[in-house]
Amino acid sequence: MRTVATGSVSGVDGVKISYQVDGPEDAPWLILSNSLATDRRMWDQQIDVLCATRRVLRYDTRGHGQSGAGQAPYSFDQLTGDVLALCDELKIARADFMGLSLGGMTGLALAMRAPERIGRLVCCDARASAPEQYKTMWDGNIARLHEVGMEGLVEPTIARWFTPLFLAASGNAQTLDVVRSMIRDTAPTGYEGAARLLQTLDLQDGLATLQPDTLFVVGENDMAAPVAVMQDMADSTPGASLVVLAQASHLSNIEQPAAFLTAVKGFLNL
Repeated sequence: MRTVATGSVSGVDGVKISYQVDGPEDAPWLILSNSLATDRRMWDQQIDVLCATRRVLRYDTRGHGQSGAGQAPYSFDQLTGDVLALCDELKIARADFMGLSLGGMTGLALAMRAPERIGRLVCCDARASAPEQYKTMWDGNIARLHEVGMEGLVEPTIARWFTPLFLAASGNAQTLDVVRSMIRDTAPTGYEGAARLLQTLDLQDGLATLQPDTLFVVGENDMAAPVAVMQDMADSTPGASLVVLAQASHLSNIEQPAAFLTAVKGFLNL
Protein backbone atom coordinates (compact mmCIF):
# COMPACT_ATOMS: atom_id res chain seq x y z
CA MET A 1 0.00 0.00 0.00
CA ARG A 2 1.18 3.48 -0.85
CA THR A 3 2.17 5.67 2.08
CA VAL A 4 2.38 9.46 1.95
CA ALA A 5 4.31 12.06 3.90
CA THR A 6 4.56 15.78 3.14
CA GLY A 7 6.61 18.56 4.62
CA SER A 8 9.32 21.09 3.96
CA VAL A 9 12.99 21.52 4.76
CA SER A 10 15.28 24.52 4.91
CA GLY A 11 17.31 24.54 1.70
CA VAL A 12 20.24 26.72 0.71
CA ASP A 13 19.98 30.27 2.11
CA GLY A 14 17.08 29.14 4.30
CA VAL A 15 14.61 28.85 1.40
CA LYS A 16 11.74 26.48 2.21
CA ILE A 17 11.69 23.43 -0.06
CA SER A 18 8.35 21.60 -0.11
CA TYR A 19 8.28 17.84 -0.66
CA GLN A 20 6.11 14.73 -0.76
CA VAL A 21 7.09 11.10 -0.17
CA ASP A 22 5.16 8.13 -1.56
CA GLY A 23 5.77 4.41 -1.55
CA PRO A 24 6.91 1.61 0.77
CA GLU A 25 9.19 2.62 3.62
CA ASP A 26 11.66 -0.19 2.92
CA ALA A 27 11.91 0.39 -0.85
CA PRO A 28 14.95 2.01 -2.53
CA TRP A 29 14.71 5.77 -3.03
CA LEU A 30 13.89 7.57 -6.27
CA ILE A 31 13.96 11.39 -6.43
CA LEU A 32 11.88 13.25 -9.05
CA SER A 33 12.69 16.82 -10.11
CA ASN A 34 10.35 19.12 -12.05
CA SER A 35 10.85 21.35 -15.07
CA LEU A 36 10.84 25.13 -15.02
CA ALA A 37 7.28 26.47 -14.55
CA THR A 38 5.85 23.19 -13.24
CA ASP A 39 5.88 21.50 -9.85
CA ARG A 40 5.77 17.99 -8.43
CA ARG A 41 2.33 17.42 -9.97
CA MET A 42 4.04 16.95 -13.32
CA TRP A 43 4.81 13.36 -12.26
CA ASP A 44 1.22 12.45 -11.35
CA GLN A 45 0.79 10.13 -14.33
CA GLN A 46 3.85 8.09 -13.33
CA ILE A 47 3.63 8.11 -9.55
CA ASP A 48 1.42 5.06 -8.99
CA VAL A 49 3.73 2.81 -11.00
CA LEU A 50 6.90 4.32 -9.55
CA CYS A 51 5.84 4.09 -5.92
CA ALA A 52 4.74 0.46 -6.26
CA THR A 53 8.38 -0.58 -5.85
CA ARG A 54 10.14 2.67 -4.85
CA ARG A 55 10.15 5.16 -2.02
CA VAL A 56 9.58 8.24 -4.17
CA LEU A 57 10.59 11.76 -3.13
CA ARG A 58 8.97 14.53 -5.16
CA TYR A 59 9.86 18.12 -4.38
CA ASP A 60 9.07 21.56 -5.78
CA THR A 61 12.17 23.30 -7.09
CA ARG A 62 12.70 26.65 -5.37
CA GLY A 63 10.40 29.28 -6.80
CA HIS A 64 7.92 26.65 -7.94
CA GLY A 65 4.81 25.06 -6.45
CA GLN A 66 4.78 25.31 -2.67
CA SER A 67 8.49 26.03 -2.23
CA GLY A 68 9.90 29.43 -1.35
CA ALA A 69 11.46 31.55 -4.07
CA GLY A 70 14.51 33.23 -2.54
CA GLN A 71 16.33 35.69 -4.77
CA ALA A 72 16.96 35.54 -8.52
CA PRO A 73 19.08 34.47 -10.32
CA TYR A 74 19.57 30.90 -9.15
CA SER A 75 22.67 28.71 -9.38
CA PHE A 76 23.16 24.97 -9.62
CA ASP A 77 24.95 25.15 -6.28
CA GLN A 78 21.62 26.29 -4.84
CA LEU A 79 19.45 23.77 -6.69
CA THR A 80 21.69 20.82 -5.92
CA GLY A 81 22.19 22.06 -2.38
CA ASP A 82 18.43 22.04 -1.90
CA VAL A 83 18.31 18.39 -2.99
CA LEU A 84 21.15 17.46 -0.65
CA ALA A 85 19.34 19.23 2.22
CA LEU A 86 16.26 17.12 1.49
CA CYS A 87 18.35 13.96 1.40
CA ASP A 88 20.05 14.79 4.70
CA GLU A 89 16.74 15.60 6.39
CA LEU A 90 15.11 12.39 5.15
CA LYS A 91 18.26 10.31 5.76
CA ILE A 92 18.67 9.37 2.11
CA ALA A 93 22.25 8.23 1.70
CA ARG A 94 21.87 7.30 -1.96
CA ALA A 95 19.02 7.49 -4.47
CA ASP A 96 18.21 7.16 -8.13
CA PHE A 97 17.28 10.51 -9.66
CA MET A 98 14.94 11.40 -12.53
CA GLY A 99 14.41 14.94 -13.75
CA LEU A 100 12.95 16.65 -16.79
CA SER A 101 14.23 19.87 -18.39
CA LEU A 102 15.46 22.02 -15.45
CA GLY A 103 15.06 18.92 -13.29
CA GLY A 104 17.22 16.88 -15.65
CA MET A 105 19.90 19.56 -15.61
CA THR A 106 19.73 19.59 -11.82
CA GLY A 107 20.30 15.84 -11.88
CA LEU A 108 23.37 16.24 -14.09
CA ALA A 109 24.81 18.95 -11.82
CA LEU A 110 24.07 16.87 -8.72
CA ALA A 111 25.77 13.81 -10.17
CA MET A 112 28.83 15.94 -10.90
CA ARG A 113 28.82 17.48 -7.42
CA ALA A 114 27.99 14.42 -5.30
CA PRO A 115 28.28 11.23 -7.39
CA GLU A 116 28.26 9.07 -4.26
CA ARG A 117 24.67 10.14 -3.57
CA ILE A 118 23.28 9.10 -6.99
CA GLY A 119 22.64 5.53 -8.09
CA ARG A 120 21.06 5.74 -11.55
CA LEU A 121 20.29 8.99 -13.36
CA VAL A 122 17.47 9.63 -15.86
CA CYS A 123 17.79 12.99 -17.62
CA CYS A 124 14.79 13.92 -19.78
CA ASP A 125 14.26 16.69 -22.34
CA ALA A 126 17.23 18.70 -21.12
CA ARG A 127 20.34 20.49 -22.31
CA ALA A 128 23.92 20.68 -21.08
CA SER A 129 24.88 23.98 -22.73
CA ALA A 130 23.28 27.29 -23.73
CA PRO A 131 23.88 28.47 -27.31
CA GLU A 132 23.20 32.11 -28.10
CA GLN A 133 19.77 31.50 -29.61
CA TYR A 134 18.75 29.67 -26.45
CA LYS A 135 19.97 32.52 -24.25
CA THR A 136 18.10 35.04 -26.38
CA MET A 137 14.86 33.06 -26.04
CA TRP A 138 15.02 33.44 -22.26
CA ASP A 139 15.62 37.19 -22.57
CA GLY A 140 12.37 37.38 -24.53
CA ASN A 141 10.46 35.27 -22.01
CA ILE A 142 11.72 37.31 -19.07
CA ALA A 143 10.80 40.57 -20.83
CA ARG A 144 7.28 39.21 -21.39
CA LEU A 145 7.11 38.17 -17.72
CA HIS A 146 7.86 41.73 -16.68
CA GLU A 147 5.27 43.11 -19.11
CA VAL A 148 2.30 40.80 -18.51
CA GLY A 149 3.16 38.51 -15.58
CA MET A 150 2.94 34.72 -15.41
CA GLU A 151 -0.55 34.70 -16.96
CA GLY A 152 0.89 36.07 -20.18
CA LEU A 153 3.32 33.14 -20.39
CA VAL A 154 0.74 30.39 -20.00
CA GLU A 155 -0.48 29.86 -23.55
CA PRO A 156 2.85 30.52 -25.34
CA THR A 157 4.49 27.99 -23.00
CA ILE A 158 1.78 25.40 -23.57
CA ALA A 159 2.25 25.80 -27.32
CA ARG A 160 5.99 25.07 -27.00
CA TRP A 161 5.62 22.16 -24.62
CA PHE A 162 3.18 19.97 -26.57
CA THR A 163 2.60 18.86 -30.14
CA PRO A 164 -0.32 20.37 -32.08
CA LEU A 165 -1.97 16.94 -32.16
CA PHE A 166 -1.95 16.70 -28.36
CA LEU A 167 -3.21 20.25 -27.95
CA ALA A 168 -6.10 19.66 -30.35
CA ALA A 169 -7.40 16.44 -28.74
CA SER A 170 -10.41 17.16 -26.54
CA GLY A 171 -9.51 14.30 -24.21
CA ASN A 172 -6.40 16.18 -23.10
CA ALA A 173 -8.24 19.29 -21.88
CA GLN A 174 -8.07 18.38 -18.18
CA THR A 175 -4.38 17.49 -18.38
CA LEU A 176 -3.61 20.78 -20.09
CA ASP A 177 -5.55 22.70 -17.45
CA VAL A 178 -3.37 21.13 -14.75
CA VAL A 179 -0.28 22.24 -16.67
CA ARG A 180 -1.70 25.74 -16.95
CA SER A 181 -2.26 25.73 -13.20
CA MET A 182 1.36 24.75 -12.57
CA ILE A 183 2.60 27.60 -14.76
CA ARG A 184 0.35 30.11 -12.99
CA ASP A 185 1.49 28.83 -9.59
CA THR A 186 5.16 29.46 -10.42
CA ALA A 187 6.49 32.51 -8.60
CA PRO A 188 7.70 35.22 -11.01
CA THR A 189 11.00 35.23 -9.12
CA GLY A 190 11.18 31.47 -9.53
CA TYR A 191 10.64 31.71 -13.26
CA GLU A 192 13.21 34.45 -13.75
CA GLY A 193 15.66 32.87 -11.32
CA ALA A 194 15.62 29.56 -13.19
CA ALA A 195 15.60 31.19 -16.63
CA ARG A 196 18.68 33.25 -15.80
CA LEU A 197 20.36 30.06 -14.58
CA LEU A 198 19.63 28.33 -17.90
CA GLN A 199 21.34 31.17 -19.73
CA THR A 200 24.56 30.21 -17.92
CA LEU A 201 24.17 26.47 -18.55
CA ASP A 202 27.66 24.94 -18.82
CA LEU A 203 27.52 21.23 -18.01
CA GLN A 204 28.68 19.74 -21.32
CA ASP A 205 32.34 19.19 -20.40
CA GLY A 206 31.33 17.52 -17.14
CA LEU A 207 29.35 14.80 -18.92
CA ALA A 208 32.54 12.83 -19.58
CA THR A 209 33.10 12.59 -15.82
CA LEU A 210 29.64 11.31 -14.87
CA GLN A 211 29.82 8.19 -12.71
CA PRO A 212 26.17 7.11 -12.31
CA ASP A 213 24.58 4.91 -14.97
CA THR A 214 22.70 7.42 -17.10
CA LEU A 215 19.69 7.28 -19.41
CA PHE A 216 18.61 10.22 -21.57
CA VAL A 217 15.00 10.49 -22.76
CA VAL A 218 13.60 13.04 -25.23
CA GLY A 219 10.44 13.68 -27.20
CA GLU A 220 11.07 13.50 -30.93
CA ASN A 221 9.41 16.90 -31.43
CA ASP A 222 11.12 18.70 -28.55
CA MET A 223 12.42 22.03 -29.86
CA ALA A 224 13.82 23.17 -26.50
CA ALA A 225 16.03 20.08 -26.17
CA PRO A 226 16.27 18.67 -29.71
CA VAL A 227 17.06 15.03 -30.34
CA ALA A 228 20.43 15.91 -31.90
CA VAL A 229 21.43 17.89 -28.81
CA MET A 230 20.49 15.04 -26.47
CA GLN A 231 22.18 12.46 -28.71
CA ASP A 232 25.39 14.45 -28.36
CA MET A 233 24.91 14.50 -24.59
CA ALA A 234 24.45 10.72 -24.54
CA ASP A 235 27.49 10.23 -26.76
CA SER A 236 29.53 12.40 -24.35
CA THR A 237 28.47 10.44 -21.26
CA PRO A 238 30.25 7.15 -20.48
CA GLY A 239 27.94 4.16 -21.02
CA ALA A 240 24.83 6.30 -21.52
CA SER A 241 21.98 5.69 -23.94
CA LEU A 242 19.18 7.77 -25.44
CA VAL A 243 15.51 6.89 -25.90
CA VAL A 244 13.45 9.01 -28.30
CA LEU A 245 9.69 9.09 -27.69
CA ALA A 246 7.49 9.35 -30.77
CA GLN A 247 4.78 12.02 -30.97
CA ALA A 248 6.04 13.91 -27.93
CA SER A 249 7.44 17.37 -27.39
CA HIS A 250 9.04 18.93 -24.29
CA LEU A 251 6.93 17.51 -21.45
CA SER A 252 7.29 14.01 -22.84
CA ASN A 253 6.20 12.26 -19.63
CA ILE A 254 2.85 14.06 -19.79
CA GLU A 255 2.28 13.82 -23.52
CA GLN A 256 3.23 10.14 -23.78
CA PRO A 257 2.93 8.77 -20.22
CA ALA A 258 2.80 5.08 -21.14
CA ALA A 259 5.72 5.26 -23.57
CA PHE A 260 7.69 7.27 -21.02
CA LEU A 261 7.21 4.60 -18.36
CA THR A 262 8.21 1.89 -20.83
CA ALA A 263 11.41 3.84 -21.55
CA VAL A 264 12.48 4.14 -17.91
CA LYS A 265 11.11 1.00 -16.23
CA GLY A 266 13.86 -1.36 -17.28
CA PHE A 267 16.63 1.12 -16.56
CA LEU A 268 15.29 1.81 -13.07
CA ASN A 269 14.48 -1.87 -12.40
CA LEU A 270 10.85 -1.06 -11.64
